[in-house]
Formats: sequence, C-alpha cells, structure tokens
Amino acid sequence: MKLAALFSGGKDSTYAIYLAKKLSHSVDVLLTLYPHSSESHLLHHPNIKFTSLQAESMKIPQLIEEISSIDTKAEFEKLDKLITRAKENYSIEGIVHGGILSKYQKDNFSSICEKNNLEIISPLWNTKPESYMKKLLEENFEYIISSVSSDGLNDSWLGQIIDKNRLETLEKLQKKFGFNLNFEGGEAETFVINCPLFEKSLFIQDYSTEWDGYRGRFEILDVKLKDNA
Repeated sequence: MKLAALFSGGKDSTYAIYLAKKLSHSVDVLLTLYPHSSESHLLHHPNIKFTSLQAESMKIPQLIEEISSIDTKAEFEKLDKLITRAKENYSIEGIVHGGILSKYQKDNFSSICEKNNLEIISPLWNTKPESYMKKLLEENFEYIISSVSSDGLNDSWLGQIIDKNRLETLEKLQKKFGFNLNFEGGEAETFVINCPLFEKSLFIQDYSTEWDGYRGRFEILDVKLKDNA
C-alpha cells in the first residue's frame, strides 16, 4: 500500500515507518506539522525543524505545514490540508502513525483518515513498553532525549542517547516514579539521529538546554548529515 507517514522526527514515528516498510508498504511521503508551541496535545515540538535532514537521509519527500495557534481544530485543518496534497501528489492509500497508547490521538487520526477515504496503519499500537524500548536498541535506532517533563527525569537526561545502560536506569526510575517507559504520556520526547532507514546519520554540532527545575528542553542549534561507516 502507498502510504504517507505522520512524522515528527521522534523514535515512534520513525520506527512506525520502519515497521511499515518491513510489512512491504511503500512510504512515499512524510507529513510534518510544525506546532505553534509545546502545549499541543497532538504534535511533537522540540527540534521539529530538523526533520528535513532526517527526510533527506531517508530519501523520502516531505510536506510541511506550520500552525499559528495551539487550537486542536486548527491543527487538524492543517493536517487535512497536508493529506489532500499527499493524495494529489503521491496517490497515497493510507497513513502510518506511531501512536502507542493515546486513544485520543488514534481516534482523531482515524477520523481524519476516514474523512479522506484512507486506511490508518498503527504498527506500534499497544506494544509493551519494555519490549518496544529494547527492540529499538536491537534494531540500531539511535535517538536523543529532546525534552523531559516528569518526576524522576532531571536535566541530566537532556541530549542523552538511550543505550542499554541508560535504558536499564530508566527502567529503575520508571518503577520508582511510575512514568511511562516509552514516554507515551509526554514524560519525554525524542529525536532520532540514526537508524537503518538513514543513509547518513545526524551529527549535532551545537545545542542549548533549558531547565526550570521540572521541565527541560534540549534545543539543537546546528546539525549536519554525516556519512554512515
């Protein structure tokens, strides 16, 4: 099936593309919405402008719309516009998205797919957090923590690449503080810097961090593509 992918640059949307391709679907275009702020209930926010480099590395064209408010209706109007362009330019038959547990997101994305006579593909839906996070490592997905917003996750996590040791630490913190290990509840957000889909990895050259004592952000200031070994 010819698909468009809802793409934020994080681990879930990227891994959903990977799984869709493994299921023999064709992912022909990426759909990316630049949210007005981090208050969006639907959309990923930190470092999303650098999804263009990820798209370039995957050799998949990208359609982008910017949103001027945090109103959910406005977000869906922009998404509907993106989908219309994808249908016209790429003859897509469905949408793949990386939702895991959020019924709110899935119901809304399903509704907009139904409106546009498209199938929705949700390859991560209801995956178990522990097995999913380990699978990411097994499949050589490299991603950084781009924001944190949860008890148990302090500013030391900002910009960290999740490897086996850090995942073990996260599992211990999750048991103590009760957050979602896969960050589905917004406890943290991620940004993929390398994976099997990428022809080139992303090399972060400059960044800044913000921390208010509870929430924090890792903002990429300069990044370039680097040939994979």
